[in-house]
Amino acid sequence: MSLNLTQKIIKKHLIHGTMEPGREIGLGIDQTLTQDATGTMAYLQWEAIGLPRVKTELSVSYVDHNTLQMGFKNPDDHKYLRSVAAKYGIVFSPAGTGICHQLHLENFAVPGKTLIGSDSHTPTAGGLGSLAMGAGGLSVALAMAGEPYVLNMPRVVGVRLEGALTGHAGAKDVILYILKKLSVKGGTGRVMEYYGPGIRDLSVPERATITNMGAELGATTSIFPADEITEKFLRIMGREQDFAELGPDPGAHYDEQLVIDLSSIEPMAARPHMPDLGVRVAELDGLKVDQVAIGSCTNSSYSDLKISAQILKGRKISPDTDLLISPGSKQVLKMLTTESLLGDILDSGGRLLECACGPCIGMGGSPVSKGVSARTFNRNFEGRSGTQDAGVYLVSPVTAAHCAINGRFTDPAGWGDPLPRPGFPDKVPSIRDLFVFPDDTRRVDIYRGPNIVPLPQFDPLPEKLDLPIVMKCGDNISTDHILPGGAEITALRSNIPAISEYIFSRIDQEFLARIKKTSQGIVLGGENYGQGSSREHAALAPRYLGIRIVLVKSFARIHRANLVNFGILPLTLARASDYDILEQDQFLSLDTTSLKPGQNSFIHTRSGQAIEVGNDLTEAELAIINAGGLLNHVKNKAR
Repeated sequence: MSLNLTQKIIKKHLIHGTMEPGREIGLGIDQTLTQDATGTMAYLQWEAIGLPRVKTELSVSYVDHNTLQMGFKNPDDHKYLRSVAAKYGIVFSPAGTGICHQLHLENFAVPGKTLIGSDSHTPTAGGLGSLAMGAGGLSVALAMAGEPYVLNMPRVVGVRLEGALTGHAGAKDVILYILKKLSVKGGTGRVMEYYGPGIRDLSVPERATITNMGAELGATTSIFPADEITEKFLRIMGREQDFAELGPDPGAHYDEQLVIDLSSIEPMAARPHMPDLGVRVAELDGLKVDQVAIGSCTNSSYSDLKISAQILKGRKISPDTDLLISPGSKQVLKMLTTESLLGDILDSGGRLLECACGPCIGMGGSPVSKGVSARTFNRNFEGRSGTQDAGVYLVSPVTAAHCAINGRFTDPAGWGDPLPRPGFPDKVPSIRDLFVFPDDTRRVDIYRGPNIVPLPQFDPLPEKLDLPIVMKCGDNISTDHILPGGAEITALRSNIPAISEYIFSRIDQEFLARIKKTSQGIVLGGENYGQGSSREHAALAPRYLGIRIVLVKSFARIHRANLVNFGILPLTLARASDYDILEQDQFLSLDTTSLKPGQNSFIHTRSGQAIEVGNDLTEAELAIINAGGLLNHVKNKAR
């Protein structure tokens, strides 16, 4: 049977299950990555498992989110992460080395390997043929313990690329076009597998831009074949030994097909406040831009920043516009410096920020009140920038540079002749010596600062629940809506009691008082609940506050898995119209013993009305919820 690339990698790593779309499978995991905003909790969970050393081929702990280090909390977490890495055989990437996905692409990702990371943009590594998926921190901790990663077998969408990019269009415009076409729910339960003659027009960093923002489609992951372009990239990075040619079999079958002619792609922008609200840049002509930010794990590569610098060379940014630049790694920064490109950026009036996530996660660089910010980032959710009323537009580096110079969006027809898309020099500087590799001979004590609080213990699911709806929210609620980011809140990721105080704070300031009054409750939501970041705290903190059921029209993949991991029932309305008859503060009761995997049941109002609800839980997932969460379940099995 001819297999596509996704099926070939899954087949090689399949521990249990069958490769039928929708059926549960368990995959052996070769590599894991964490970042500091999610990693501290992941490693607290890893310690709770009690093993002496990780069992993966490679695990890397990156520090790239909380690099402002305001007060003792962040630096204490970073020292904890460094000590855990040294003790348990994990590679450590210190603050300022770069953004996890850019660094992993440059230094560690391998074609054909499986990778899960406690960050939703882990699929970036799919740009060179790795089956890379975002996951909750607990799932990553278990993978480090040698446990399979459990998910439903995705449908594989064959995205055939034809032609070549023309004019001022780039890879970012390709994925913004796909998002406009398919929506932020269009990839749910799917892998986007790119193939066809058009892939030869895209470098590995350009492919990685596309796979990175596949997360915004809700996709399980996205992947490109490993071909001669991949081989060249790995050779330039000094990693030619990691190359293995990988692609679909001739005549491979795909569950769905999408054909895109790259020559038809124009410069695009995603309007506030959703990545799928795409529009041609030409249609925004004249819109004033207060701030431009170039960077993030989507567009912080050498080629992204080089073309930005080339556009800025010899020119000044608009006096009414701020320009922020965040290189993706110190390797990128060294290359820009060597070629005098950094000087072109600085001479234009741009500000150089640290090699870190920065403004993308609201960690500094917030726009002015009611300002317009054009960003090369992957998300533009309301308030994510740190300014609640700002309008964030997602654009390519080329578009961003022109916005900075002109102080407004302009029609690309007036940008002049397009510059060639940059390639790599034959040799690049290595920064591998900046990583801290574990030393088996050194005795290590784990450092724990006062902000690192032990994991909360959760009780099993009771046989009956009678709970009020303490929150009713709409469609496309992101994990940023559930638990905001930013310097103040993100510093509390290792302190669940403290960070729980911010749940839903940006959309309903009365929520905390309601849940504290009732001590338990239900969240009612619409479509695509939990999209966006993989932050498991958006499930863990609500569970700490007493949320036992999340009842919605549909879930985003990673958040649904995180709810299961922490013992919260993820239920769906059998009839979407029932959402309209349920109200906040209304009590609902559920006999949990009536729940059967994959079968509908009923939840009742106090007036006796029966609301039909569904679940797509497997027998194993229901057992996890009944135990009060995955850690309880694992410990029970161990006993």
